Formats: sequence, C-alpha cells, structure tokens
Amino acid sequence: MARMRFGVFLAPHHPVGEHPTLQLQRDLELAAHVARLGSDEFWVGEHPSGGWETIGSPELFLAAAGERTQRIRLGTGVVSLPYHHPFTVAARIVQLDHLTRGRAMLGVGPGALPSDAMMLGIDPATQRDRMDEATGVIQRLLRGETVTHKSDWFELNEARLQILPLQDELPMVSASSVSPAGMKVAGKYGIGVISVASNSVEGLAALPTQWGFGETYAQENGQVIDRRNWRVMTQWHIAPTREQAIAEVADGIKQWHNQYNVDVLGRPNANYVEDGAVMARAMMANGSAIFGPPEDAVAQIRKLQEISGGFGTVIGFAHDWAGRGEAMFRSYDLFARYVMPKLQGLTAGVEESARWVGAAKGELMQGAGQAILKAIREHNASHPQQQKKEATDGSVVAFGKE
Repeated sequence: MARMRFGVFLAPHHPVGEHPTLQLQRDLELAAHVARLGSDEFWVGEHPSGGWETIGSPELFLAAAGERTQRIRLGTGVVSLPYHHPFTVAARIVQLDHLTRGRAMLGVGPGALPSDAMMLGIDPATQRDRMDEATGVIQRLLRGETVTHKSDWFELNEARLQILPLQDELPMVSASSVSPAGMKVAGKYGIGVISVASNSVEGLAALPTQWGFGETYAQENGQVIDRRNWRVMTQWHIAPTREQAIAEVADGIKQWHNQYNVDVLGRPNANYVEDGAVMARAMMANGSAIFGPPEDAVAQIRKLQEISGGFGTVIGFAHDWAGRGEAMFRSYDLFARYVMPKLQGLTAGVEESARWVGAAKGELMQGAGQAILKAIREHNASHPQQQKKEATDGSVVAFGKE
C-alpha cells in the first residue's frame, strides 16, 4: 500500500458560550497550522443545531481556509445530502474546487443529528435512501452529464453544470459509522470512505467488517473500491508523557462528555463522569483515543491498520479538551514531527544509518586515526626541517608527535 496520509476532522466540538466569530477564526488558524505541519487533508462538518457544532456551511469555511493554505486538500465532512438539492451541492463543490486550485473533496452523509432533520421536516427513516439517491445524481453532474431525474423530494430537468471541477476527478467520500449504509453507497458508486465512528467503542468493533460491506456492494454494482481511499478516524492528544497528556485533557473531556454527550445529545448509555482523568484512561484502554507520547500514537495507529485490514489515511478528530492554546498546538507539532514520519517510513533511512555507524564505530574510528597518523608521518618524512618552528611569542610548537 502507498505511504500513509494524515488529516484532521473539525466537526467542530466547541463548548457553548464563546463568541462564534472568534471560534471560527481560531478554527481557521488550526487549518493553517496543520497545513504548515504537513497534514494532507482538512475536513469540516455541517450542523445547523446542537450548539457545540457551529459550522453551517463547510464550503464557505473551506473557501476561507483555502486562502490561508497552499497544499492541503479541503473536504466537506460531510454535506448532509437529504438537507440539500443535489444540484446545489454539486455546484458549490465545483466552485470550491476552483477557488482552492483543485484541492476540494466532497464528503457526503445522511445527516447525524436528529435535531437537524426535525427542524427541516425530514423523516429520519428516509435519510439514508436520500443520501444514496443524491450521491448518484451528484456524481453524474460532476462528470459533466446532463441529468433528468424526478424524485419525491427533488427534480432535475436536463440539468448540467456550467463549470466542471478543476480536477480530472473530484474525490467523493461517503461517511460510514456502524451500519453498512455508508459502505453501501461507497461500493455502489465506487467512491471513497471516511469512517467517522472509529473513534468510539462501537465504531472500533465494527471496523473489521466495514470494508467487506463496501466490497460486496461494489461487486454487485460493477464497481471497484480501493483501501487507499479509506479514511479512518481516531483522536489524540500528544505530550511528552502519558501522565502529562491525561492531565492536560482531563477537565476538557469531562466538560465535553457531561455537557454535550449527556446534556445535549443524550447519547445511549452516556452517564455523567466525575473524573475526566479516569475517563481518559478508559478511552485509552478501549482504543478509542491516544493520550501520551508519540510512540503511543505510532503503536495505536499501527494497531488500527491491523484491525481494519489496512487504510490509506488516518484522520485526527479535532477537540478542545486541552484548551485552545499551547498544549493543543504542541500536540499537533509532536504528531507531525515524530508520528507522521515514523508511519510514513521517512525516518527509516536515518535510523538505519545511525545504527550502522554505531555498530561499526570502533573499526571506523580506528581506520580514521590510522589515516591521520599516516599523513603526519609522510609530511614529517618529506619536510624534516619543519618539524619545529619558533612561535611568535618565543615558545616552541612541535609537529608530528605520536
């Protein structure tokens, strides 16, 4: 498989009460920061409700991020297709592709929060089918086809995009969690996958079987899917030691879990926690998070590769658990400096060179010393009168002493 890629997923999850303008500005700073550190991708979610996830238009946010970055690819994570007319989704992502000079990626999903669907009058039972239907239409539009399509929730009459994507093939990615629905869409249309629940116990349990679902539907629809286009999400906070990492995220995890997971979302089986450090250790133990030094992250991501059977990109879930200051940015810095190159094999050559030189140092230094002595002897033999000279201060400097 090709060299592993890395990305960041910004839902976002911000505590309620902060100025939304400042939140957006700091999120843009994060995008620019991880881009400077060499991340390959940056994904942004879409949520019109819930209070903690406050980006309503990932395309608008990514257009602003595109002006602050040069290389990193920018993806919607994800557009909830049942909330939009497929034509406008296609037109917006094409515009983003041109604004970012060919760096746009279209992530699609059915919609995650029941409150979003309720506000828009959408029956949750229809959302996955609508995602499937819209994905096929959008794919045809992005390929330049003229589309006529009548549905019970949208209609197209000889519709075609005025401008096609700048990329030869704009990447499309289906969000997958625990059910086979996301993998079904990926397989049916031959697109990529982002496993958005693999940072949870349930998602990790489903991970070993997920790719098989995609391959089944790909075969049934004459498509081919590639593990290199599979993105698997996890979450981390990197610090010099496990103890420091846990201490830095403990209060933030407690706030996030109690106020968002329990109070706002009411996730099944989510109960209040009294000690964030205890919860952090439990997340480490079940594999849903990495809190510790870079070597812990390397080991856990390799384990994810083994569990899943292999994927192309690991995506880090962006969070505020350690605050929005030095500790958070240091975590991304340590990840980029020590985790990414290790998993990409970029340090293998220098590590092997250091091992080889260290193992042979005695022989190498002996040979170098003998070469120096040989040069001195040859000089003394050919220039006997220069073995001694008077220094300017009257002292004598001797050459050729062995």
